[in-house]
Amino acid sequence: MKQLFIALAMATLGLAAVPALAQSAAPMHNDTLYQALGAKPGLEALMDVFVPALKADSRIGAQFKDTNAKYLQEQLVDQICMVSGGPCAYKGADMKAAHAGMEINKAQFNALVEVLQGAMDARGIPFTTQNQLLARLAPMHRDVITAK
Repeated sequence: MKQLFIALAMATLGLAAVPALAQSAAPMHNDTLYQALGAKPGLEALMDVFVPALKADSRIGAQFKDTNAKYLQEQLVDQICMVSGGPCAYKGADMKAAHAGMEINKAQFNALVEVLQGAMDARGIPFTTQNQLLARLAPMHRDVITAK
């Protein structure tokens, strides 16, 4: 499921961070980050910028050429909502299963994170809020990057 490769590569930057975004992870009780991201409407607006930019990126866009953009956006909204402390429940595949056999390398993962950062910049999300989100997503890199 290439569409979830995104899910997260977003996390990359190789930031060491708190464990987060596992499908079975309990939702966070503090919704400060979720609110700082604009709650669900803010996440939807972010994905409206991020997913098309991801598909258009010359480094990794080919990974997403056959991906249903609407489905991907919905999955990412739920996933980021959950990891940021919002009320959503992500019901997609866990990152390890979703990316099995895809041979995603660190450069591809980092490219996705750069595209996410660009989308957050375009949406006017403050740098500190961006870092908080990336720190929560970063642990996913262990399940996404499988190629050396």
